[in-house]
Amino acid sequence: MEEYFDVLNEEGNYTGKVESREKCHKEGLWHKAVVVFIINSKDQVLLQRRSPNKKLWPNMWDVTAGGHVLTGEFGFQTIIRETKEELGIELNKNEITFLGSSRSSNVKGDIVNNHFNEYYIANKDIDETKLKLQEEEVSEVKWIDKNEIIEKIKDNYNGITDKKGCWEYLIKYYEWLERT
Repeated sequence: MEEYFDVLNEEGNYTGKVESREKCHKEGLWHKAVVVFIINSKDQVLLQRRSPNKKLWPNMWDVTAGGHVLTGEFGFQTIIRETKEELGIELNKNEITFLGSSRSSNVKGDIVNNHFNEYYIANKDIDETKLKLQEEEVSEVKWIDKNEIIEKIKDNYNGITDKKGCWEYLIKYYEWLERT
């Protein structure tokens, strides 16, 4: 099923245009993407290993969940949808906290990702062995300790996707937790 995105201008404003995922990635049209980190009561973050069939970052450890904001959606709606689709985790609007946003541009092969990204946190204890993984997206999940993920990020994204902005927001969130 083809996905459609609201096309944004370089400032992140809606243009009134809607285009397919394929056209947005082929032509580098700006659109929205979201990321959520689920953190448990031990301050561990839940990571997913991307499916070996993914075009970008196959078999790499990645954020808890994320994806593109479909036409007509807000970021928090996408977080709720993607978390359910990819992991079988039910989140509601009151369980997620908006952290911030950034703009990113990267090219991998024939895919041009020009994104306005939104970052979210959800604090929730989950038994990862009972999750229903979307096989075409996710091959496995695991909890990882705060210090271990920070080391991986600082070690040139060792073993994880090189999505710089989202990992930096996770570090900032952990730093904020230490101060409060």
